Amino acid sequence: MKAAILIESLTGNTWRAGELIAANLQQENWQVTGFAPMRSPDHAAIQEADVVVVGTWVHGLFVVGQAPWGVDRIRALPKMSGKRVAAFCTFALNPGKSLDAVTRELLSTGADVIGGLTLQRGRLAAHSEEFAARLVDAVSNA
Repeated sequence: MKAAILIESLTGNTWRAGELIAANLQQENWQVTGFAPMRSPDHAAIQEADVVVVGTWVHGLFVVGQAPWGVDRIRALPKMSGKRVAAFCTFALNPGKSLDAVTRELLSTGADVIGGLTLQRGRLAAHSEEFAARLVDAVSNA
């Protein structure tokens, strides 16, 4: 399988999560066709990939007003009609319904959203491993 990874990161936590996910997928013999910031997606890598992974971070006031950052950048992604996509959001305290918001925006690109997970920044390694394992399972069971 081939995966393209698109990341929106501010402090580096989401970027690190993407790197961990990529490494976990590579351990499952997946190829990463591209790893790019969402603001400048690698169109060729997206087209070549079987699955696109989209990651962003959650902003808000402690436990209220949580929302995914970079929703406008998700809206600006190329149309991904029929492309399988999995999403993740990194968060500090509470992700709220951020993953649902990211999923809605990805669906608007025509993507086939096959899963997603919120990753707590204090547990990036474990949560990234879980995300990759779920993604591999979702693709192999499809």
